[in-house]
Amino acid sequence: MMKKSWMKRAGLALAAVLTAGAVWGTGYAPGIQAAGSAFSDVKAGHWAESSIAKGVSKGYVDGYTNGTFKPDASVTRAEFVKMVVSAMKLETKEASGKWYVPYVDAASAESLYDSADFANNESAWNKVMTREEMSRIAARAVGETTKENDKWMYLATKNGLIKGVGKNQLAPEGLTTRAQAVVLIERILSKNAGQNLSVDRYAVGAAEILWHGTNIFTVMPEVWVTPDSDVRTSGKQSIEDMWNEKNMTITSRDGLYQGKLDALIAIDLADPNDPNRSLLGDINTLKWFNNRPSVTNLMVKPEKNSYVLYFKGRQVFNKDIKKYTKGLFVTFNITGINNPDSKSFYNGKLNQTASVYRKVDGDMPAIIVPKTGWAQSGNLRILLNTPAGNGIYSESVLLKLRGIQ
Repeated sequence: MMKKSWMKRAGLALAAVLTAGAVWGTGYAPGIQAAGSAFSDVKAGHWAESSIAKGVSKGYVDGYTNGTFKPDASVTRAEFVKMVVSAMKLETKEASGKWYVPYVDAASAESLYDSADFANNESAWNKVMTREEMSRIAARAVGETTKENDKWMYLATKNGLIKGVGKNQLAPEGLTTRAQAVVLIERILSKNAGQNLSVDRYAVGAAEILWHGTNIFTVMPEVWVTPDSDVRTSGKQSIEDMWNEKNMTITSRDGLYQGKLDALIAIDLADPNDPNRSLLGDINTLKWFNNRPSVTNLMVKPEKNSYVLYFKGRQVFNKDIKKYTKGLFVTFNITGINNPDSKSFYNGKLNQTASVYRKVDGDMPAIIVPKTGWAQSGNLRILLNTPAGNGIYSESVLLKLRGIQ
């Protein structure tokens, strides 16, 4: 767990004053731009205007001698760490070497930086910081920990520290700007002061997919539930960690077939702005199957109080199409979400999971799940399986939860 000793060090001054141009580029001089004053390139209404004013007022960032702030200029790793350390008022000590060494030492002492992140040398510290690297430091700054490198952005977005840069766009490899850096640091300070931050739900969903290949816990958390005791018994930190990313590839026992799930994407039909809605194509032509081939008029569009689970995957190879059904999609199944009244389901009431199709059943890798009206039967399970029966069938369990039964 990250140490919180920095919270007791409010009011500490910076260890050294940097010479002009040392950090932010030619023309920079600390303290020249008065705190809270307007910058010529930060107009009224600029998305980062308030955070920039706060950052300058607190003294962890300054403007340039020509009256600009350069909000879109890139920030190096060293510059960002210096800003975070200064803003959090972490203790710095004099050290020989480059100007950033005291700040790197302070960040290391507080577990904000680890040498496993990137090399601790001049070449590495002078590189522009990516949004993913920025999220790692931000999440650690509010006390988050993980051993999974691809989880940091999820933790940062879930805490409200990182927002999307566009609809469902995280841009993890995107470069960090001065404006982004200041806004993020202000969120860190607010979070550590006990304030509740607004969360970009679309960004969290995208970060969850980036982390472990699904967004089901972000989009439909009320469905995928289990007692806390089960999470603890599993040795996981949270229910989200119970998703088995390693089982997203399934290989048949004889080695002749392999399927891979790239992502399981949940889409909320009640949300017209759901960023993954485009995966479904024209929703006006989508139908759901009630296990009666003669019924072909059950449309998806009216079922707004539902989710669609889109299995974005493929067959990697199929070396025996006589044994394993040939197809473009990875085969899958969901168990435990059943109907309390089978007669109603056959009569066209969506009260359990059902396959989604456009022209014929099986032409889309998707399942519709009603938000209400279904009954749990057995464990909630999400599976991949080999497209073959008899004695060669096998399955891979992606998720198994006791649910609310």
